[in-house]
Amino acid sequence: MRDPACGTAGFLISAYKHILKSNEAPVHRSTSSTPSTPSTSTLTPDEKGRLAHNFAGYDISPDMVRLSLVNLYLHGFADPHIYEYDTLTSQDRWNEYSDVILANPPFMSPKGGIKPHNRFSVQSKRSEVLFVDYMAEHLTPNGRAGIIVPEGIIFQSQTAYKQLRKMLVEEYLVAVVSLPAGVFNPYSGVKTSILILDKSRARKAGTIAFYKVENDGYGLGAQRREIDKNDLPAAAAFLQSYLQSTPSTPSTPSTPNALIVEKAKIAANGEYNLSGERYRESSVRASHYPLVPIGEVCELIGGATPSKQNESYWQNGSVRWISSKHIDERGHITGYELISQKAVKESSTKVVPKNSTIIITRVSVGKFAFADDDYAVNQDLTALVSKDTERLAPEFIRVVAPHIAAVVEHNAEGIGVRGVTRSFLSKLEIPLPPLEVQKEIVAEIEGYQKVINGARAVLDNYRPHIPIHPDWPVVELAEVCEAILTGPFGTSLHQSDYVEDGIPVINPQNIVDGTIITDNAKMVSSETRERLKEFTVREHDIVIGRRGEMGRCVVVTSEMNGWLCGTGCFVIRLKAQCNVRFAFFQISSLKVKAYLEEQAVGVTMKNLNQGILSAIQIPLPPLTAQQFIVAEIEAEQALVNANRELIARFEKKIQATLARVWGGETCQGETQ
Repeated sequence: MRDPACGTAGFLISAYKHILKSNEAPVHRSTSSTPSTPSTSTLTPDEKGRLAHNFAGYDISPDMVRLSLVNLYLHGFADPHIYEYDTLTSQDRWNEYSDVILANPPFMSPKGGIKPHNRFSVQSKRSEVLFVDYMAEHLTPNGRAGIIVPEGIIFQSQTAYKQLRKMLVEEYLVAVVSLPAGVFNPYSGVKTSILILDKSRARKAGTIAFYKVENDGYGLGAQRREIDKNDLPAAAAFLQSYLQSTPSTPSTPSTPNALIVEKAKIAANGEYNLSGERYRESSVRASHYPLVPIGEVCELIGGATPSKQNESYWQNGSVRWISSKHIDERGHITGYELISQKAVKESSTKVVPKNSTIIITRVSVGKFAFADDDYAVNQDLTALVSKDTERLAPEFIRVVAPHIAAVVEHNAEGIGVRGVTRSFLSKLEIPLPPLEVQKEIVAEIEGYQKVINGARAVLDNYRPHIPIHPDWPVVELAEVCEAILTGPFGTSLHQSDYVEDGIPVINPQNIVDGTIITDNAKMVSSETRERLKEFTVREHDIVIGRRGEMGRCVVVTSEMNGWLCGTGCFVIRLKAQCNVRFAFFQISSLKVKAYLEEQAVGVTMKNLNQGILSAIQIPLPPLTAQQFIVAEIEAEQALVNANRELIARFEKKIQATLARVWGGETCQGETQ
């Protein structure tokens, strides 16, 4: 195996460890009381030595070479083969070929550019083009490669990019895995893909497989926190099935994220575009109604941002101007800025009329809105305006806008800034029922939507309210508490204490809307819990976040009895004179939340302390009155929560109505 841009040798080490793990066998013991089954390698020391001998890497930086050597030594390589070598300009190692190449080559060309030698098949000065060319050309006849590339390789129209893609499609490429932007955060937010090369299979196969990874098990923000959505196992299973199938008769994808495309289709227009989503049908052809391009029935209006340098464009304005940031996830326009009539006249922004459907076609793709007034728009938005209201009702475009926006999101391309062209949107086909049928569909969906809006209003506005009687005494929380306990501080809880399956640790981020979400909760063993037993929680305790998601709180249920309080929480343990649910409603009230925000200490991160919690003021009616109030609030909450089910049911009704428009199927790109 070889990595021609190895950096600190991370790919080499990971591949080596994977091979070792794949060649392990379980050790059978006479008892079954062990918590896990140990394993041992089936490779002999000589076989491990030969394996390590066949790993090599190059890097242009002497510092990276030194780091790689140390890293490999630490991982058991007695004689690591790492060379200081300029892969793109030197020819000294041009005749070295590999069975396997794994690499994440540099995306940016160095300052001053690259001066490559003349042995590359594709003439370019772009580092990503040259590295991919090099790796493809340096595979043995049965060689394989996995290469992480920036999105430009996939679709850029410059000659070198097209030549490279043509060469890959014809001789090397077997699969493309699209990764979401952000998988390399916090180091880089660049959108990337993985090219999988197999020289032998590529020359026999007439197809290329595509897989779109939307989640890799971690959030896509800078913190990359673990989440419960992970497409990687499904992607691996699909690719394994595809690559093991007969090249002439590949397996059929069983997931909507996968696609198998004929090479002839990819080569048809000479672009050799490697964005799999562009080869999906934009809409399902089973519709009972004729399919027409949007551009045939709508005028497409785009806009621009007037220059911020020209103060006259942004002062004393009377024209409402919007960008994608003014459109929320529910399709509402939530704000606007004002520009002058001069800005409209002298810049490229355009005013779209009231009742237009606005699709975000750039940056925040996947969202849409219905214009409740006239708005000037920026370059990220495209308004759809019916050309002929006798043929297309403006409201019908609004109700099919979620489908259009979903297709735009699935087909968006670009490095950093993703989007689709207005030409793409114009050619996108939608079903066009007769006008009377359109109006019936709109009326049906709007009726469902009114129910949804009403239910959402209840959820958004309901807050438990306890009317305070003037005769009730008001006490500090400390007076009704047995104790206010902190989670384990300092070195009590180590990272090494966490296990994959064990006893949950309650941290503030696990407290959501008064319940515990355990999907991403950290776990500890029973031994660790016993060591930290003073931090375990009991049924009827209240756990409250003291930092980060400060003030979030939850009542401990019987199922949570014995769980561990995390370092970011306090445990409030009440006396019998105070009903725990009554106290919970007080502590989680807006009034107390405002108090906690005001009293919190700290500069970079606000924190609560025991003194702040102890001083919380709560009314204390007789216990029977507390119990009556709790029963009333819980009855209200049951009715409020029923609205969630109502929303889900009526959203399904909307989906079913739209599915009828598309002939029993939804438009490609929508999540079912």
